[in-house]
Amino acid sequence: MKSGFYNQVQKKEIREILKALASGQIDEESAVERLGKVGYEDVGFAKVDHARAERQGFPEVIFGFGKTREQIIGIFEKLAARSPNVLITRTDKDVYGDIRNIVADAEWHESARMIRVMRDKTDRGMGEIAVVTAGTSDIPVAEEAALTAEAMGNRVSRIWDAGVAGVHRIISQRETLENARAVIVVAGMEGALPSVVGGLVSVPVIGVPTSIGYGAAFGGLAALLGMLNSCSSNVTVVNIDNGFGAGFVASLINRAH
Repeated sequence: MKSGFYNQVQKKEIREILKALASGQIDEESAVERLGKVGYEDVGFAKVDHARAERQGFPEVIFGFGKTREQIIGIFEKLAARSPNVLITRTDKDVYGDIRNIVADAEWHESARMIRVMRDKTDRGMGEIAVVTAGTSDIPVAEEAALTAEAMGNRVSRIWDAGVAGVHRIISQRETLENARAVIVVAGMEGALPSVVGGLVSVPVIGVPTSIGYGAAFGGLAALLGMLNSCSSNVTVVNIDNGFGAGFVASLINRAH
């Protein structure tokens, strides 16, 4: 799967470098150096992967946890200069204040702890992605998945608080689930909901275990193991609390021909 927009950006940049070389504005060594940055750009503390958009259909996403504000901003500036849509996950509102000074229309999503720049809103999906939570406490992880999928050009429907403790709630959403091309199911506790949804639909179901639950939930391990042992064959699983990964994979599924 290729992304036409990003391919055009890279081609334009290469042409500009070659024109500058041909006209004598830059020498051969400078041209080689600039062409090397079309693939990735070394900023010392990070190698910003500009080619990722062409390989995977979306630019490199900044994982904010563990990075300094200066590092996040440095990487963001490089990505935002070439990409219309940029995501920063697991970050905070202080970083958002700095990002707003660079891109005025950046969005802060408190629940998901995500900063999103979404200047390209082209619908690239073949259908809709449904994002479901077992409980209200699972919404932050689910929002991370939904916001990621939207940034990648997908229509997303959200179904909150439809866990197995009141199974009629998810059954009442059967039409929405059956119309989706992929379903992301986010659940903590025992992690049973993906299996139930998997039994209702014929499309891929991506289970996202969360760290929500009492002591024996072991920080999401019980939900993870439950989902990995699902008897619904269309269920696959990402790591604990990895809403971003689920949103990304669901986007690739929705673009597949």
